[in-house]
Amino acid sequence: MKPYTYLLVNLLTVIICFIFSFDKRIQFNKQFSAFLKASILVAIPFIIWDIFFAKIGVWWFNKAYTLGISLFGLPLEEWLFFICIPFSCLFTFFCLDKFFNLDWAIAWNNIIVFISVIVCAVFALLHADKIYTLVTAIITMLTLIFLHFIARVDWIGKASLVFFILMLGFFPVNGVLTGTGLEAPIVNYNPEEFLNIRLLTIPIEDAVYGYAQFLLNLYFFKMFQKRD
Repeated sequence: MKPYTYLLVNLLTVIICFIFSFDKRIQFNKQFSAFLKASILVAIPFIIWDIFFAKIGVWWFNKAYTLGISLFGLPLEEWLFFICIPFSCLFTFFCLDKFFNLDWAIAWNNIIVFISVIVCAVFALLHADKIYTLVTAIITMLTLIFLHFIARVDWIGKASLVFFILMLGFFPVNGVLTGTGLEAPIVNYNPEEFLNIRLLTIPIEDAVYGYAQFLLNLYFFKMFQKRD
């Protein structure tokens, strides 16, 4: 079972959401086309980032927990990660936005963007020598600036609220990947390239990275929804 660990993390993350996508009250299956276009589009730069960081040793993967199939230095399971995780996140946002009134969170758009951009800028300046911290801070800051000031989306508050709820799933999923409950981590990090501040076993940069990825997936998902 050990070589199937990372694969099972992906499958267990997505399976329940996938099944309920066909529920008549939800019908997320009608959004599959928009989801695939969005997730693939967002995955491209994030995978390039992933490949580069793996190549220079910012992080690496424990082959004992993977099937041993790799492409450009990334295990197959890591490629699937960029489909499975966004699917669960967008499905959750879709359901919560459909069945609950989250419009009150829109009022928090400005303050969330302002605080997040300032914090990211400060960490980028103070920790420019740590490449994972630096790149994560810059990407997140640019994502928020683009969405708020250029794309002028009105849902950053709602998305941030949903992401906070998604943290309930983030901890077990990323926890396993970073070693919680295992003999060794599936994903290992060079301690010189990040802050070494961990949420349990999870580098805090992973949460910020996930936030930016979620926002971009949601932006393109909504864009393709309108076009479809």
